[in-house]
Amino acid sequence: MSNVNIKQKDSVQSLAGDFLVVAQKAAIAAYPWIGKGNKIGADGAGTTAMREEMNRINMNALIVIGEGEMDEAPMLYIGEKLGAGTGPQVDIAVDPVEGTTLVSKGQDNSLAVIAVAKHGTLLHAPDMYMEKIAVGPKAKGCININASLTENMKSVAKALGKDLSELTVMMQERPRHDHLMKQVFNLGAKVRLFSDVDITGAVATAVDELDVDILVGTGGAPEGVIAAVALKCLGGDFQGRLVPESEKELARCIKMGLSNPRAVLTMDDIVKSNDCFFVATGITDGPLLKGVRQKRNNAMTTHSFVATAKQSQFIEARHEALFT
Repeated sequence: MSNVNIKQKDSVQSLAGDFLVVAQKAAIAAYPWIGKGNKIGADGAGTTAMREEMNRINMNALIVIGEGEMDEAPMLYIGEKLGAGTGPQVDIAVDPVEGTTLVSKGQDNSLAVIAVAKHGTLLHAPDMYMEKIAVGPKAKGCININASLTENMKSVAKALGKDLSELTVMMQERPRHDHLMKQVFNLGAKVRLFSDVDITGAVATAVDELDVDILVGTGGAPEGVIAAVALKCLGGDFQGRLVPESEKELARCIKMGLSNPRAVLTMDDIVKSNDCFFVATGITDGPLLKGVRQKRNNAMTTHSFVATAKQSQFIEARHEALFT
């Protein structure tokens, strides 16, 4: 693990290797639930594995984005404190099983995913919708969430040196995105649709081999924060805007310190420090990561992605039957 563990006193990024193990254990714990029709069971298994492993890490950690409030335990709840009580102070945005429905149905693209940053630097995003647009490093500074997708596509194409017809725009397959799809087709570009887990699409914009130029659409705000951390590490760009749908949601934003809930949020608004990292381990196969595999001798293999401000890498690992 030393090649993903940056040794620097009090650096949040020094914990990246420890959190790789956290994600691996969560994915392995969720594996027996694949295709079993029980998303609560899958989520519970991943959550328990994550909590146990995080409490072994030398850190003072606070969950700022989790799976609910304190009264919803045993989820990893917002405000929960984790760690051995020594080491860096960090904020954590986490989803032990991103894509619980996908796991329960045996479908692709579920992940165990974590974003970690210096304490006090992660946006405390409420659990509501967020408009999002994301691009990789070559198009950094070329997006504007206030502009139309058509305008953004023209700007990104110019930055990438591509014809508009060569662009690939990724979005979730939902009726609310039909107007975005129409703009892509009108410019002769390509759409790549997915059912769930837009974090994968955001990260894909910064991975050349995946041939995704833009992620756009409206999805969960907590996932937007995790995606912004990943893209900050990868040198990409991200903008978001919360979409509160009721007075209750507006009030919740204000309570969490967002005085203007509908303001544009840049990547630096969402994660204010470069001392951060992103870790994901595949549970089922997806465009970014392969899922967990069980071998004949009960050993398991995992496929993970770790990104810090200094480096990013894919990691394939074998875990013997006694993986504790």
